[in-house]
Amino acid sequence: MPFDGITAGAIVRELSACLQGGKIEKIYHPEPEELIFHIQKGKEKHRLLLSAGSSHARIHLIRENESNPQNPTGFCMLLRKHFQGGRIAEIRQKGSERIIEILVDSINELGVSVNRSLVIEIMGKHSNIAALDLSTGKILDSIKRVSIDVNRYRQLLPGLPYVLPPSQNKRPLFEITEAEFRSIFAENSMSPAKILVDSIQGFSPAFAESLCGNITSADEISVLWDKIKDIRKKMESGEFSPVVYTDSKGNPLEFHVFPLYGYETEQRFQTPSEAVDFFFRHRESSNRVRQKSMDLIRTLEANLQKQGLKKQRLAEDLLQAENSDRYRLYGELLTASLHLVPAGAKSADIPNYYDNSILTVPLDPRFSPAKNAQKYFKKYAKAKTAIHEKNIQLKETCELIDYLESVLVFVENAASIEEIEEIRQELVEGGYLRKRKSNYRPSKSKLQPYAYTTSDGFRLLVGRNNKENDILTLKTADKKDIWFHTKDIPGSHVILVTEGKAVTETAIFEAAAVAAFHSKGRYSENVPVDYVSVRHVKKPSGAKPGMVIFTDNRTVYVNPAVPQSKK
Repeated sequence: MPFDGITAGAIVRELSACLQGGKIEKIYHPEPEELIFHIQKGKEKHRLLLSAGSSHARIHLIRENESNPQNPTGFCMLLRKHFQGGRIAEIRQKGSERIIEILVDSINELGVSVNRSLVIEIMGKHSNIAALDLSTGKILDSIKRVSIDVNRYRQLLPGLPYVLPPSQNKRPLFEITEAEFRSIFAENSMSPAKILVDSIQGFSPAFAESLCGNITSADEISVLWDKIKDIRKKMESGEFSPVVYTDSKGNPLEFHVFPLYGYETEQRFQTPSEAVDFFFRHRESSNRVRQKSMDLIRTLEANLQKQGLKKQRLAEDLLQAENSDRYRLYGELLTASLHLVPAGAKSADIPNYYDNSILTVPLDPRFSPAKNAQKYFKKYAKAKTAIHEKNIQLKETCELIDYLESVLVFVENAASIEEIEEIRQELVEGGYLRKRKSNYRPSKSKLQPYAYTTSDGFRLLVGRNNKENDILTLKTADKKDIWFHTKDIPGSHVILVTEGKAVTETAIFEAAAVAAFHSKGRYSENVPVDYVSVRHVKKPSGAKPGMVIFTDNRTVYVNPAVPQSKK
């Protein structure tokens, strides 16, 4: 994984400078495999993230607030008991491995000074965080308990002695000598990069490949040894160059505290924590949002399927009801020709005075001809009433389908868990979801609309969900602003803020492209987008969130895109 031993060493150096001597003020457990420590050192406050996730294990400082659970877990309560209020005495790394230990001095309930430690093991699917009592060397608990059924060599359970992960017979980066280094390479026929990864602590495959480059011969091993000495020197002096490499869409591919070769797009950062945070936050966000949104997607798709079947039945009922004029005709002709119809007949051939033809009318032999006529008139009246009622129901069903489709688009396009939670709340308020006990406290700072700036300086505001669409269009926007929405396609309301200036054609097309991007047509081309002055946009009484009507609109066709300048 990208978080190798060298990166861990850089993080330890950074954390030691920032946190050593700091007081642990608060401890949170926002995700099953993540912890967040709030640490006060002097006048500065820091947030430390510890993760034991199989694909995202790491430790680093963060800046953004995370959602905090309303009900702390048992492990979180244990950490608060033994670590909250304590001071960080030391942060150290085991050799050049991805094992980091945080030593904490605290006072127990009897007022006695005690020493505890947190061990963060960054080892892929075996990653873990263990709380230890240093006086006994025993485990207080771990974020993932490991029993003998899972691992015969090493268990992580409360009360057991803590045992380090098994050694892989690698030489520590700072202890290996040039003679040992040359001996390792002389004894192996593998590629230099593979030898580095398998024989020396701290190297990830990506960094080893970058470091070795095209080295193949024994003569070039001296060059590689010089590079390793340079790395050791820079690590000792703290000369790191944290960098994240991304693809053309800005998705992170790799990161390190030293430059890698073979990548085109890069973003440089001031500290290792900033680089690590950027990499994992952007790489994880889509996966975590997808996991959080799966139940919403299932609920919405089930509702859409149900409403689609209802729409189909209503359409069939309407078609049948609209063919009810024959009942009126049967009733009229029977009434005019009662003298021609014998009692008990199953049908009667009656003159149709509308076109001078003979019409065969089905009859119920249990009733008289007059009673049969009355039954046909009742069927006709019932069908007419049904047409009115069915049309109302069909309209409501179509509106509900439009609304649910728009919510589904917002869920699929959501970029954060906070957006998912706001959409969930909207569905709860609408009665489409049951209110459930949430493990998250609502954020004190309400989400703001997406904000962009066009190439010629106009601001664009974009709703993140239907409730925000209503607020943006009906309350925030000025009547002179321009409103955008994809034509007959679910999506966000986009407001082009004019501030009294004349709107340019460039701004119109860029705003339309943003509307197309934040819609169901995000991955299409030549998407139609309506735009109109906000004064011509109205919300019908009783309409669902985000549903509006408008007049005097124009339509442009654009490819979905967002401006480079985003606020």
